[in-house]
Amino acid sequence: MQSKTGLALILLLCLVAMSTAQYYDGGLGYRGDQRGVLMGGVGFTRIDEGGESKNYVSIGLRPELAFGKFGVGLNINLLYDTSTGGLRSKDWDSGYDYLRMLRYLRYGFKLDPFYARIGTLDAARLGHGFIVNYFNNEASYDSRKIGLEFDLDFGRFGFETIASNVGRSEVLGTRGYVRPLHGMQLPIINRFAIGLSFARDFDPDAWSNSDDGVSVYGFDLELPLLKSRVFNTILYFDYAKIRGYSSIEEQTRSFGSGSAVGISSGLGNLLGLIEISARVERRWLGKEFIASYFDPFYEVQRYAIHGADTLHKADYLLGIQEETRGVFGELYGNVLGNKVRLLGQLERLDKQPNSGRMHLSADAPDLIPVIAARATYSKMAVETIGDVFTLDANSVARVGLGYKVKPYLIAYVDYIWSFVETTPGSQSYRPQERIEPKLVFVYKLK
Repeated sequence: MQSKTGLALILLLCLVAMSTAQYYDGGLGYRGDQRGVLMGGVGFTRIDEGGESKNYVSIGLRPELAFGKFGVGLNINLLYDTSTGGLRSKDWDSGYDYLRMLRYLRYGFKLDPFYARIGTLDAARLGHGFIVNYFNNEASYDSRKIGLEFDLDFGRFGFETIASNVGRSEVLGTRGYVRPLHGMQLPIINRFAIGLSFARDFDPDAWSNSDDGVSVYGFDLELPLLKSRVFNTILYFDYAKIRGYSSIEEQTRSFGSGSAVGISSGLGNLLGLIEISARVERRWLGKEFIASYFDPFYEVQRYAIHGADTLHKADYLLGIQEETRGVFGELYGNVLGNKVRLLGQLERLDKQPNSGRMHLSADAPDLIPVIAARATYSKMAVETIGDVFTLDANSVARVGLGYKVKPYLIAYVDYIWSFVETTPGSQSYRPQERIEPKLVFVYKLK
């Protein structure tokens, strides 16, 4: 299943991020808008379900409220079938569906001394992202999970943690770190940090009687060279190793390892007009290894059923039988006093076809007074420019474009390309296209 509407999508990406309450911070993580937003809408939705398009009238309420460092997000979405007049039963067939109306609760922001979030994880990350990078526990609207992030930084030491699903043991990860010279009057090196990371998917195929867990563990070194309100530069090194179950060989085995050296620099709040940060990594990847094993596509790739066979993401590592090198780059810009926010990431292996992976997001809610626009786009297996402009099983995208009828009323259209389970409960996914026109009510809390 493919869509050539990707061309329009990419053009909009030059203007537009899926979340109205997040922006990128220093090349290391997302922070939240300190204001609350009340959003609701009534509209029309067409959903492709099993090759058949069904039409729904949608009534939605999606407020995001902020009270200092506290934040809460709700996602109440009622879909009424236009042919029967009834609610879409798939959205409310278990008690867990009602719990998922709470999109998230949080305290603080990523990189704060204390940060906690429960609910949907939009862009979970550990350390520099060499093991867990922009992990999203929402494979589709129909299979949302309640996840957890919890970080503490005591100065001399600290930790970061994630859990993809508090209802059962799935993806769990942690990074502990220590700054051994913290508190000493030693310029630069007193900020030197050593970190240890471990992440594991305890049950990729969701069958409790199977033993198919996959673990990734490693260590990192970090040295902030410059750190001020305006400018910062960090050097870092990462190493990781994968160990897990291969359904092809029917055994637990050690897969490969890899390492990376990177530099991150940021220029913040120059004259109140611009923020820029950039990150570049050089990667050395061994056989049977990929960087950022737990990535934005992981929930979809954990395992897939092909006929009588079940293939796990770890099985694809067996096809990597050459050591490779590659680059990873990341660029963030916040310009015109926060009116436009852009994020771009690209990684590619040397001389390896179809190894390109990219992520783009942008937000321009107030650049043009009467227009609200935002989008996010992730793509795997990028080889040519034509791959970028095609939506397929390697793509996740969402584009929103709205006209402000009034400051508080927006005529809005969401285009969503994500995934849906092939059969309920299978956790095997196929692409799904959704178009949602709606009237959106927005009130920003001061």
